[in-house]
Amino acid sequence: MSAKVQSKDAATNPRGIPYAPFVDKVEDYVSSRAEVDGTMKSFQEMISKYQFMEVNTQRRAAGLKEKIPDIRKTLDMVQFLQSRKPSSDPIETTFELNETLFARAEIPPTDEVYLWLGANVMLAYPITEAETLLESKLSTAQASLGNCEEDLDFLREQITTLEVATARVYNWEVTMKRKQKSDPGEDEADGERKKVLPNG
Repeated sequence: MSAKVQSKDAATNPRGIPYAPFVDKVEDYVSSRAEVDGTMKSFQEMISKYQFMEVNTQRRAAGLKEKIPDIRKTLDMVQFLQSRKPSSDPIETTFELNETLFARAEIPPTDEVYLWLGANVMLAYPITEAETLLESKLSTAQASLGNCEEDLDFLREQITTLEVATARVYNWEVTMKRKQKSDPGEDEADGERKKVLPNG
């Protein structure tokens, strides 16, 4: 059964997440009731993997949603500083020293800014380079968020597909059980097999 699932799973989305197998005919995945448990277990394992990827993608999307407004705000400030003429008067502002402490400062016209890069690293950039860097970071973050949202939709579709597949296999097994119960020939054959097996 696993080989059949792998062959159906060859296609992936643009980020390499595989498509779930679509069960149109249950007989393509199970040829007897003996294979039902293994097939359903395989589907449940795949659902768990998709759910794990869904949780990780949700976390990544949440982080990007927090990060994007900060990048945009920093870019707006850099563009504002760039728009000021060298002859402009200094502007008075407050800046954050930590979460509860702010300080006043006067900012003269400048052609250089300092940007936090993370991990307690700050670098000075010419203001035009800072603008280019921030625009690139903003574009990358927005594209990543779009990919996350697309992947979340894709993952939910695959989970639903597998849930439907599981239900179809289960219903197929129920139907097979009913057929066996309603077919006395099969019951007699099963009885004969049971008699033979202990002596075999």
